[in-house]
Amino acid sequence: MNTVQDAFNAFYHAFANENSLSDQQQKVARAIMNCRSESMGLNISVCEECGHEEIHYNSCRNRHCPSCQGINKDIWADKRGEEAINAPYFHAVFTVPDQMKMLIYHNKKILYNLMYKTTSEILITLVKDKKYLGADTGFFSVLHTWSQDLLYHPHIHIVLVGGGLTQDGQWRNTGKKFFIPVKVLSKLFRGKFLAYLKSYYYERKLEFYGDMCHLENNRDFESFLTELYNINWYTYTKNTFSGPNAVVKYLAGYTHRIAISNNRIISIEDDSVTIKVRNRKDPDTAKQVTLSGFEFIRRFLMHVLPKGFVKIRYYGILATRNRTKLALCQKLTNTIKYVCKLKGLNVADAILLLFGKDITLCPCCMNGRLVSLRISSSFT
Repeated sequence: MNTVQDAFNAFYHAFANENSLSDQQQKVARAIMNCRSESMGLNISVCEECGHEEIHYNSCRNRHCPSCQGINKDIWADKRGEEAINAPYFHAVFTVPDQMKMLIYHNKKILYNLMYKTTSEILITLVKDKKYLGADTGFFSVLHTWSQDLLYHPHIHIVLVGGGLTQDGQWRNTGKKFFIPVKVLSKLFRGKFLAYLKSYYYERKLEFYGDMCHLENNRDFESFLTELYNINWYTYTKNTFSGPNAVVKYLAGYTHRIAISNNRIISIEDDSVTIKVRNRKDPDTAKQVTLSGFEFIRRFLMHVLPKGFVKIRYYGILATRNRTKLALCQKLTNTIKYVCKLKGLNVADAILLLFGKDITLCPCCMNGRLVSLRISSSFT
């Protein structure tokens, strides 16, 4: 099977020689290329029965590596089961217009944070409004920055609990339909985001490069804001979930998603990478897109997050500081207590439970147990 690692091994070094990359992009590239290789160190295990030795090279554990997300995804989803509430869940998506994309890319950390800030402030305010709900609810937000063909497309996914806690400590349901008009969300997102953007500009917190350099001129920047105010910002809702089990199952394959998974790479040729993309006209079918090796690397590295950036953020009754409120909401909604399956398990036991694969069983004699002989640290 062709992998992202294969593509980086084939094209990255030549690409890096011709392009200027950030320290974080270089770090991610090295991690992907070295994942599960001698460079990451190794673990040698020996069978207690037959003496057979197994060598396992360490994984990089980088959040951008498609080979390292599986167990992290399952552990995260298992923990979320404890926080689920017996209520509907709604999935909303906030996007920015094309004109904004390069400005966001050149100011990733501050403007990614602004996307979280504006969307959370909007939802917290609206759900407290009696016209919509009149209660405190909970939600979490996840940033994605890609489209199916790996182009830069920053947008925020939000999963919102369909109900909330009133001031007198009662639970209030929303019903099965999303309770806030998407047009209201779009307009408020646009207005609040641009208001903050303007203040950032005059506080000189923004940087401009390439085709955006002209925005350093105040008049040009004001014209840019006016243009953005006159555009409809696309906000929409997706799936509606009927209960906590459905939402956890859905999110398990969603929150730890990266720009492209290994199973979407069809082939790697001498100078190109062919990938599979969703056919929007017919979701049950897929299309193929062929990129030059350099273009594949360029697009992938556009989605590297700033160092230390928190990708999944929790608000309202789902925030850590509100565990008491969450417990009350679960009681009021008669939520069946979820018992985490993976809590306290080591990796071997977790893999056995999730996939039915016993990695401690000797593959040679199929009887003895593999015991770790030594672990060497990473050489990089």
